[in-house]
Amino acid sequence: MDADCASLLPGVCAVLAASGRSLPDDTSLEKLLDWFTGLTEAGGSLLEACPCLLGFISTVVLNTALDPGVLSFALRLTGLTAATEDGYEKLQERSVLDQAFQLQRWREAGLWGDPCLRIGWILGLRSMLQHPKALCFFVQSDFIEPLLQLQTDASLFVASAANQMLAHVLLFFQPVPSRRCNGVDQKEAEEHGDGAAYAAAVAAISEYLKESLVPQKYTALRQSLQTLKLLSLLLAAAGPPLCDRLLQTAGDPLEELVAAGCSQLTLPLMDVLLAAISSGADLRVPDQRAGRLLSSMLDVNKPADLLHAAAAFLRRGHHSDVLNTTRAVRILLLPLHIVTGQTLLGTNATADGRRSSAVEQLKCKTSCISMTCVALTNAPRIALLPSGVLTCSPDSIVTAVLSLLRICSGVSSSSPPGCSEVCRNVIGSGKVQKCALEALTALDSSPGAKEKTSEVFTVLMQYLENPDSDATVLHKSYQALVKWTSVCTDLSFVTDQLRLDLVELVRKRACDMRWEVRDSTVEFLGHLAGLRVSVATGEEAAAAAASDALLGARRAAPLLKEALRDTESYVRASAVAALAKSLRHGWQQGAAPSEEEEEIVSRLLEILSQDTEGFPRRAVVQYFTSWFSSCASPSSAPLLMRCARSVLSRGSADLDWEVKVHTLELAQLLLDEAFSGHPGYRRGSDAPHPCAAVSGQTRAPRAYPEGAESDLAGAVELGVVAALLSGLVDCDRPVALRACRLLIALRDAVCAPSPGALDATAAVATVSCELPGRGWGEEIRKTLGAKGGEGGGRVSVCEALRSLGLDERLDVLTRSSDHVHNSPLSLLQDILTASAAHTHADTQPGEEVIVDCY
Repeated sequence: MDADCASLLPGVCAVLAASGRSLPDDTSLEKLLDWFTGLTEAGGSLLEACPCLLGFISTVVLNTALDPGVLSFALRLTGLTAATEDGYEKLQERSVLDQAFQLQRWREAGLWGDPCLRIGWILGLRSMLQHPKALCFFVQSDFIEPLLQLQTDASLFVASAANQMLAHVLLFFQPVPSRRCNGVDQKEAEEHGDGAAYAAAVAAISEYLKESLVPQKYTALRQSLQTLKLLSLLLAAAGPPLCDRLLQTAGDPLEELVAAGCSQLTLPLMDVLLAAISSGADLRVPDQRAGRLLSSMLDVNKPADLLHAAAAFLRRGHHSDVLNTTRAVRILLLPLHIVTGQTLLGTNATADGRRSSAVEQLKCKTSCISMTCVALTNAPRIALLPSGVLTCSPDSIVTAVLSLLRICSGVSSSSPPGCSEVCRNVIGSGKVQKCALEALTALDSSPGAKEKTSEVFTVLMQYLENPDSDATVLHKSYQALVKWTSVCTDLSFVTDQLRLDLVELVRKRACDMRWEVRDSTVEFLGHLAGLRVSVATGEEAAAAAASDALLGARRAAPLLKEALRDTESYVRASAVAALAKSLRHGWQQGAAPSEEEEEIVSRLLEILSQDTEGFPRRAVVQYFTSWFSSCASPSSAPLLMRCARSVLSRGSADLDWEVKVHTLELAQLLLDEAFSGHPGYRRGSDAPHPCAAVSGQTRAPRAYPEGAESDLAGAVELGVVAALLSGLVDCDRPVALRACRLLIALRDAVCAPSPGALDATAAVATVSCELPGRGWGEEIRKTLGAKGGEGGGRVSVCEALRSLGLDERLDVLTRSSDHVHNSPLSLLQDILTASAAHTHADTQPGEEVIVDCY
């Protein structure tokens, strides 16, 4: 421990021990615990490092007049100290553990009602239970019973902590190591005499499971829920012996729960059964009870419960269980089968005993929407299952989703026989529409789906043309259209009429009164254009062809140009990003910019300098970054290189820190282009870890290419060096950090190790850059003046790079921005200062010293 911290800690302990109330900053105690935990995890003894803690704990646990927050802290600290056998024995010598964790004392003092104390008691015990002696103390003190009672505590935090604690007791001290737990070896357990203690803990918790799983009345439902959660935690991580014991104990109550069919317990009950199946423990139970119970859960009479159980089973991926997987598929497809009339369950579906009860449930609008959404959410997962467990072809599921979308929008006038009332429940339902569109988007990769492309486009166009469509529904329709376009291989469905309809639709939606719709439309144009960028072979080439056939760049560009002047900043930013995607193909091909592109560039520079919102300005800088990175030969693109200087100048002076970071990304690309051939240059992604940075004074001499002077002069001319120096002294740490790293890369590439230059670097040393009279230029001059640099208008670039102390700056910048305050020493000082302020009689309200939060 730091000597300064060691000298202050006794004073802090004295303050806390004498405190009748909590500290001004109630997170200070948590921070102290974090510090102590770190010391313990480092392998040292807490009592050896902090001897005063023993006296502090002994004093505080006896003083029931203290603030509950301080007492809770003391209990947790006691457990942390007793986590090692040495610490445990020292506390036992003073009978501290008995005093600290004796429940009767806290109840008599009227403190047990405070959830802060209860959770401190639980967490303290859990910290302590890391060795056999602690387990013996825990069992002998009869702490299992109160922990079981705390499972249903009014505080959710306390109840959850109690559950985790009970699971920890059984799992951590398992006699046989399991693959997922820190078990204790059987021989070691016997040597330490904790085998009986563990057996007692298992017996007590098992008996509780047996008695409390089945609720005796409605008020006991929460107890059953918590017990199921505990059992699920145990089964998911227990080794074979414990797993077998738990299932044998809980088998009868679980059967009773399954038979009771309590809707509120369906999902936690499925979690328990699936955890048992996953562990494989049911194979060692004579009647394979867990598997049988799981089958029973997939055969209950309540359609909604059945649906949730099937969804839970399918999520866990037990596809090797063909029988239950097939059953789950039928259950989940039944609502779609009924609502749409599509044959998803085979020809004998009408004879399915569940159909009539499901139809009755679907006649209730709330249940209908809920059950349909569950079915839709699982439809893409079902479509990808092996054909052996499917009751229909995957493309039939796509057809059913499309039929449902037609019904929801009111386009489909017909309804399945006897299901008109059910269909009315989903008409106009935005929730069902959104779920169906999400399902349709995910079904694009299912087997046979491509044959449905034409039908998919027809339905999506109907949704996009519908004036009553919700903004979110339109957004999801656009997403689905892009996704299906990306897998399109047959363009025969793209008729002239479809193309004209889409162009007209996009023009109308680009002028929608709702900015969300305009934004979604602009994003759609960008995503569609993005399909043309990486044209390869096969499906990617087909997707690019489909994108061009639907809506080429020439049709999209005018709409995007107009969107640059939208009143909403989000739309303007999306328009900039979409333009970058639509023009990227031309950049990659090295095409000369058209007159229209030059107009776009002028408008973008205008946005960068004049737009009052940050989103569009960030997008503009990213546009030029994308242009530069996509261009086959940036140096042969005169318009790009002309704009680079303006972007660097304006972007580095922006008030938005993200704009400045994006500007530095462009500066990095320019540096990579100019210096990637130099032996000492590292690209930004190849830069060494700050701790491995080598100072300028220790770098070995090396020769530099003859082009270094012209490359450095070019970087100065473009404004790259000015942007980096400006960023170096920026008040925003991410900006300064990135600039510092890039300057180090530039220094290592072009600057001699010392002022005594070799002949090859003499010319480089003459390259200089202009510093402005105020702002960042003044800051740089001050730094250089302190290091012996010149104070004129121009400075030598190499001299500046050597004199700015870049390695030292990088070391500071890579720390947290509040690293000075984020330290144990600062925390201890703050607690003492706050205490002193509160003890002064003349302290006025509002003058309290607030402890630093870190």
